[in-house]
Amino acid sequence: MKIKEIIVVEGKDDTTAIKRAIGADTIETNGSAISEETLKRIAHAQEKRGVIVFTDPDYPGRRIRAIIEERIPSVKHAFLSKEKTIAKNGKGLGIEHASDEDIREALKNVYTPNINNNFEELITLDDLMQAKLIGHPQSKQRRSRLGELLNIGMTNGKQLHKRLVMFQITVEQFGQAIAQLDQEDQNV
Repeated sequence: MKIKEIIVVEGKDDTTAIKRAIGADTIETNGSAISEETLKRIAHAQEKRGVIVFTDPDYPGRRIRAIIEERIPSVKHAFLSKEKTIAKNGKGLGIEHASDEDIREALKNVYTPNINNNFEELITLDDLMQAKLIGHPQSKQRRSRLGELLNIGMTNGKQLHKRLVMFQITVEQFGQAIAQLDQEDQNV
């Protein structure tokens, strides 16, 4: 698997995992207090080769992703679920703990945001409510699982709607994921 883009990760251990899994180049943010210098390097990398943001599925990782996305909206995104990033000893969470296969799979399912602002709202807030993704006691768990199924990461309700629009998730993709969620709920 060859990737021309530079992958933005949080730290040295993530870089080691990426190099082991696919041998791609990385930029490390060195934590969620992402510096102006690092943002400039990411912007330059985006101009030259493109960038894939691949941060941990936790609050600091989501914060880094949001900061980069606000500054450089055209970056691509790769996501892994929390379950695939938990350390073998159960203490710690991060890309560095993911298997090589899971890293490769996440990078095959990269999303490119539609930044031309000509995107269509295919899935509405009403659809999210009907699918029990907002305003329901099980919403958080359902959003977490939907994020795994669609490879768009864990979100709150507002972020979910934004990502569905930004990544132009189709009604069919959404419907298939909801059907799987409903099926899994019946089997519990």
